[in-house]
Amino acid sequence: MSRLPGLELLRAIAVIWVMLFHSFLVGGLGPDFAWLSRFGWMGVDVFFVLSGFLIGSQVLAPLARGERLSFADFYSRRAYRILPAFAVTLAIYLAFPGLRESDGIAPWWQFATFTMNLQAHYEPHVAFSDAQAAFSHAWSLCVEGHFYLAFPALAGWLTRRPSVMKVIGMCVFVVLAGVLLRTGTWLYNTALDPPRNWFVEDIYYPTWNRLDGLLAGVVLATISVYRPGLWARMGKLGNGFAAFGLAILALTMWLFQQRSGLRGNSIGWPVLSAGIASLVVAGASTRSWIGRWSVPGAAWIAAVSYSLYLSHMLVLHAVHVQLGEWLQGSGLIAFAVYAAATLAGGALLHYAVERPFLQLRARRQSSGRSARDSGAPFTA
Repeated sequence: MSRLPGLELLRAIAVIWVMLFHSFLVGGLGPDFAWLSRFGWMGVDVFFVLSGFLIGSQVLAPLARGERLSFADFYSRRAYRILPAFAVTLAIYLAFPGLRESDGIAPWWQFATFTMNLQAHYEPHVAFSDAQAAFSHAWSLCVEGHFYLAFPALAGWLTRRPSVMKVIGMCVFVVLAGVLLRTGTWLYNTALDPPRNWFVEDIYYPTWNRLDGLLAGVVLATISVYRPGLWARMGKLGNGFAAFGLAILALTMWLFQQRSGLRGNSIGWPVLSAGIASLVVAGASTRSWIGRWSVPGAAWIAAVSYSLYLSHMLVLHAVHVQLGEWLQGSGLIAFAVYAAATLAGGALLHYAVERPFLQLRARRQSSGRSARDSGAPFTA
């Protein structure tokens, strides 16, 4: 898929929004910026919808052409993209405890097996520094990892005998099951009031409760691959989708006025995902103001967004330890210092680790294509 400035803008907004939300680690960035950071956790859901759309398109496109999906190639591409920067960040967290934003951290094997989001354990009244909170934002990478593992096989099964009703039935099942599961979990834990942070452990982190965004993205990918005419007509209505998406986003903020409340955690997630999906349609359209608006710097932030996401908590903590007292109450100056530091940290991880492995992946793919074109055997 060619580069689309609208999708790059959404990715850049998502990672900045998440970093603003995590500014609570440094005591917040002052009242002037509180309105920006309050709902910053929604940035992760933007990533989920974008991932569902982009990965879904990569998986479904060859299947739509009647080709067999190469699982080895797919997982190799994902490994080059995800694992190097993740492994380096995890190694820093484990090797240098003084750099962690929290003293407590989950066991290394939970990160290595991408199961940390399923085994999180936070006491409800324990200070942040004493909880297993260091590198806790890796929970979303675990959800992504489970998606990478399961979706190709599921897509192959669904497309073996394609059926619109089968796809629609699967989507309805996932959405309704999520609503019922989150609602039941919320009611059960509210009644028992267990002495743990059950909202994070049982609702917010587990993969089975966070499928709405990925599903919304996959639905868009399915339309773009299997119904290109409909996708083109949707693109012509890009500004309408943008306006609708922003309206739904406002509705979602109302639903999540209490972030851990029943209203948001029952129906809020599919509503949020629908709104973000509408923005993705607008972002993929060259006719919408989002799709044709090339914001300076957005493409670069989008390119380094993965490294930014991995490293920003470490950087925020480091700056807070060194300059926190001096920056306290300085408003715009504090914002600028923390922003510059996180961008620099993300850039370092990207250019030192992530980009070299992406270049290695590109060289391997290029040599593989040359081998196939020349009739030589291809080795993955």
